Parts: sequence; C-alpha cells; structure tokens
Amino acid sequence: MSATRATAHSPRPRSRSAVIDVASVTKTYAMGDVAVHALRGVSLRIERGDLVAVMGSSGSGKSTLMNILGCLDAPSRGRYLLDGVDVRAFDDDELADIRNRKIGFVFQSFNLVPRTRTLANVELPLAYAGVARGERRRRALAALETVGMGDRLEHLPSELSGGQQQRVAIARAIVTNPPLLLADEPTGNLDSHSTHDVLDLFSDLNASGRTIVLITHEPDVAARAKRVVRLADGRVVEDRRVAAVRARAPRERAA
Repeated sequence: MSATRATAHSPRPRSRSAVIDVASVTKTYAMGDVAVHALRGVSLRIERGDLVAVMGSSGSGKSTLMNILGCLDAPSRGRYLLDGVDVRAFDDDELADIRNRKIGFVFQSFNLVPRTRTLANVELPLAYAGVARGERRRRALAALETVGMGDRLEHLPSELSGGQQQRVAIARAIVTNPPLLLADEPTGNLDSHSTHDVLDLFSDLNASGRTIVLITHEPDVAARAKRVVRLADGRVVEDRRVAAVRARAPRERAA
C-alpha cells in the first residue's frame, strides 16, 4: 500500500483506545429473491487491551460479524474502523495486507499446513510480509516460546496433540504482533484439559496487553472474558461488562 493511498483514504482515528469501532453495521445476503438480514445495525467498540466474548446461537450473526471484523467480508452498510483505519477504502490486496499486519486469526480447526513443521508454520505470516529469513526465525522462535512450544520446533502437526496444535496456531497468530487477536471457536476441537490450558494462554496474552475477541457459543469460554456481547437475529441483545479493561481476565475458581 502506497503512502499516497494511505494518506488519501485513512481518516484520523476517532479514538486511539479503540481497536474495533463498528457503527450501525448491516449485512444483507441475497438468496434468490429473498434478502437475508444477517446483521441489523450492529454497533460495537472494543478498547485496546480488552478480552471480549461474542456469543450467539446458530443464525445469530456472530459468524458474519467475525468475518467483517476480520476483513474477510464487507458490511452492506455502516462503518468499521480497525485500529483507527476505515477499511472500506481498501481493495483486496490492501485488505490482505491489513489482515496480515493487524489481525491474528485463531480457528477451531487450527488451519496448520499439514506437511510443514512447527517453526515453518509460525513463520508463514512473516514470509508473506516479506520479512528476512533470519528475522522470521527469531520472531517465530520467540512466539513459540511464549505459548510453551519452544521444544516442538521440528514436529509436524500430525505429531502434536490438539492442544499443542492450537498453541502453534496461536503462536502463528501473534508472530506479526497484531493489535487484534480474533479467535473463532478456538476450543471447539479440544478436550477439557486442553481447553483450560488454551484459555489460560489467552488470559496471559491479554494480560500482556493484547486485545482478544473470542467468538464462541460456549458459556464456559465466555466466562473467561472481561466483557460478553450476545447476538440474536443479527442484533446485539446483551453487552455485559464483567471486569475492567485493564483488569486481569476472570479465571476459573479452584475445584
């Protein structure tokens, strides 16, 4: 993205504290002659350093909202500022660059490259960004150490447990140091022990200052967030603050 383009289309941030600023966003899909309203005027501001759970049943609009927050889809109407930048102005290549630099994605199915070893999997976003090989390795090693996977550098995904694969996926998500981590049902394929470990890791990452949004339908996962936003029929029906933005995220009580 050229400096000219950025100057022409990047508005002055309304608030430096908001990583996500969604205003009156709607999303409508055409299904033949029928218009499906997936989002109906959603407004949502998420401050830097928050840990937010977005909940909702199937058809509530949470997956559509996730795609918009991740710059994978565009709203039909409304505005989305990501880290102070209005993403509506950018073309597909520029959006891909924004996703690489500003958003770390964590998915339910891990999305690791099957025949690629742990270290190389984590290096991938840096390779796409054109980072030199030595720097890629240094940063990937640091990310893997952060998630407790520094001793699994040469393992293939098939040689790792589900919890370990998700840790590698989280390392890949944080290796570019993005302002936002967007996790879509990140514990959906994990057993209870691995779920607790991964949620503890998210809490630790959040405590270090990272902004995290968890898309989930599981109350146990949402209970670890500082704020819970619930969607139904494309609208925000609940927005509940559990802990202050700068506070430590809630942890499970000891058994």
